Amino acid sequence: MAHPIDITDQTFEEKVIKAGAPVLVDFWAEWCGPCKMVAPLVEDLAGEYQGRMEFVKLNVDQNPDTASKFGVLSIPTLIIFKEGAEKARIVGFKPKGQLKKAIEEAM
Repeated sequence: MAHPIDITDQTFEEKVIKAGAPVLVDFWAEWCGPCKMVAPLVEDLAGEYQGRMEFVKLNVDQNPDTASKFGVLSIPTLIIFKEGAEKARIVGFKPKGQLKKAIEEAM
């Protein structure tokens, strides 16, 4: 079973921008209630899309540079990158069906 991996400001470029596959980045923080609600959905999707898409998590409190670079103002924010470019952005908690739709469209 695939799990989202934790990334940092330092590893963002390598793990997301230079990735061979599309990547979903979950921008989150410990204190964020909706982030905790979306986390199990992201876990499920990481399993469903294993081999087709990478899933990573970025703690915005510990890694403010990347969050500010991409204009992440509220969390959770999920951004899907493909070939180094942003393809989709989901802000706030959304049901799994909506997340899957955004993933399918971005791929």
